[in-house]
Amino acid sequence: MYIAIISASIRVNNNTQRVAALINQYVQSNTGYKTKLLDLNTYQFPLFTERLSHQPHPQPNVIEFANAIKNSQGVIIVVPEYNGGYPAALKNVVDLLYSEWYHKPVAISTVSDGSFGGSQVITSLQFVLWKMKAITVPAMFPNPNVKNELNEQGQALPDSPVYKRLSAFIAELIWCIEAVNKMK
Repeated sequence: MYIAIISASIRVNNNTQRVAALINQYVQSNTGYKTKLLDLNTYQFPLFTERLSHQPHPQPNVIEFANAIKNSQGVIIVVPEYNGGYPAALKNVVDLLYSEWYHKPVAISTVSDGSFGGSQVITSLQFVLWKMKAITVPAMFPNPNVKNELNEQGQALPDSPVYKRLSAFIAELIWCIEAVNKMK
């Protein structure tokens, strides 16, 4: 029983990794779920020209990634906002999969240096996930000014209110996971 956490930035020294580390630590310490951190920067996927189910000989790391999503109880996507949108690396892997997203609870955490914490990216990413028949969690976890709230290891700095927001976000995801499990 695990929750997959996708760190969706492939930029060097990005703030998305800090937020993904925070979520990873929190879920492992405060819920009955394990986690599987999927850092797109580590994978360095090529630009896919075809959906996974149509690839004749997919690479082992592609199969590993797909299985991590398919076998998870839910997914948290930690996504940076790039000029009001989400990165091409994330679109690439979302479109790579199809059945793996079916009825999968997916929660979105956004990251941006702007004052809204990347919340502008939510609508476009939710729309794509809806088309893939994922179940998007209504709670959001926007993260503005990450460097003022988290250290490089994803630990909250003193006086950071991040855990209160994170707690509500994770509780909503777990509620959705349990609701989907009851429906099966």
